[in-house]
Amino acid sequence: MNALPPPRPFLQALEPDQLNALPIGRYEGSVHLVRDDAEARTALAALAGEALLGFDTESRPAFRKGESHPVALVQLAGACGVWLFQLRGLADPAPLAALLGDAAVRKVGVATADDGRKLRETLACEPAGFLDLSAVARRHGLRQPSLRQLAAILLGIRIPKGTRLTNWARRDLTPAQVAYAATDAWIARQVYLRLRELGANV
Repeated sequence: MNALPPPRPFLQALEPDQLNALPIGRYEGSVHLVRDDAEARTALAALAGEALLGFDTESRPAFRKGESHPVALVQLAGACGVWLFQLRGLADPAPLAALLGDAAVRKVGVATADDGRKLRETLACEPAGFLDLSAVARRHGLRQPSLRQLAAILLGIRIPKGTRLTNWARRDLTPAQVAYAATDAWIARQVYLRLRELGANV
């Protein structure tokens, strides 16, 4: 498939006022919280037939220089739902690590190299099959391809940011956290599908 000649109108960044005028987009499908090994087995069985997964991770926010925290949540969006893996509840994360290391299953997200580095530290796995959507967008002329910009340009929706800097390591996630986490993974998958539909070399 031929690469798109940059720049293209659908990959032109939006100004803040243009972005803020867009309707808010949220995932409204099935969301499955995965809090222990039994739920992880059920989730991974449901994901077994998926060839394309939207992907994201969340960690506790760091507010001091040099401070960092391990991945607390792994979000995977398939065709029929979104699964949120709370790592603190998994005594055996190896089955999830195996999926994240399966090169035959494409996982799409933004800044996946950073997520991969953290996953190596948290799960002792070697992530494979990942595609960074921001890198694809840069190749086609978008200079600051955040997930928020990609959602706005390609899907015509605005992602609310209010829940991003919250405690993702807590045992009981709030409804707002669940909605935010599920939306990010779902949007990544939708952005990939839209890029492919428009003929981008993905």
